[in-house]
Amino acid sequence: QPGFALKEVADSFVIVPTGANIVDFSAMITINETGAFLWECLKEDITTEELCDKLCGEYEVDRETALADIEKFIGALKSKKVID
Repeated sequence: QPGFALKEVADSFVIVPTGANIVDFSAMITINETGAFLWECLKEDITTEELCDKLCGEYEVDRETALADIEKFIGALKSKKVID
């Protein structure tokens, strides 16, 4: 959802609130390179299966692991109200 941006800090990636959300520091999430890749993919209207295809195409990971990681990542974003 609007109001969040991905920033690279040193060797890490951080999803930070912007605009009206900027006062909510609890919404900041530190993620790794794979999380940053998923974040960029989520800018599109994309299904979980399509997201899995992209993740498997970019990294050497089996579908089962990729789907589990995607669900965990999306769950973390939802719990912080970064996505709906």
